[in-house]
Amino acid sequence: MPVIDLARASTRELNARLHALTPDDGETEWVVANPQGRHALAVGLDQPVTVEIKGHAGYYCAGMNAEATVIVDGNVGVGVAENMMSGTVLVKGDASQAAGATAHGGLLVIEGDASARCGISMKGVDIVVKGSIGPMSAFMAQSGNLVVLGDAGDALGDSIYEARIYVRGSVKSLGADCIEKEMRDEHRADLVRLLAAAGLGDVAHADEFRRYGSARQLYTFHVDNAAAY
Repeated sequence: MPVIDLARASTRELNARLHALTPDDGETEWVVANPQGRHALAVGLDQPVTVEIKGHAGYYCAGMNAEATVIVDGNVGVGVAENMMSGTVLVKGDASQAAGATAHGGLLVIEGDASARCGISMKGVDIVVKGSIGPMSAFMAQSGNLVVLGDAGDALGDSIYEARIYVRGSVKSLGADCIEKEMRDEHRADLVRLLAAAGLGDVAHADEFRRYGSARQLYTFHVDNAAAY
């Protein structure tokens, strides 16, 4: 198992080695030691490898991920898994703002809390937060799923499109055009899948959650809704 020690190597050297991997290399598990909160760790990966970061990471950790599994044994800064396409990102601590921003696919799991704008403009990613999320989360979320076991802050789902939000705790307020929706069997089945993928199948049950989504009143402009835009 290769170990890259960032007390000796640069972030550029780390990412260059990971970007150079091919399916024939045989090295599928990597460890990053002494990350010391550096930014842009393990970004742009496109091979089915596992990278474990042994400590806290800074901004945009695991951004643009495709196929890889990135595990962070600590907290992360702004924009973890930003624009992720596929694969899995697991944060064992808390996440700062804009976790999973614009992500198109894959699974992002945050074991702690996530700050403001979690899932902003998400485009197909599945995000599971075991703690609570901050204000303006799922702002302009287009598709995908945001699952929150804790509470949600102000303006949840503001200007949301077709993403689905499931919250087990309380919601401080809903954003423009976001409403609580009926929890049908299809949604329960999807939520069971998401909880199982995040390792929570025996911890949380689908009936404990409420579903939120778009009221579809802002899709086309109408003068009566001008104040909501």
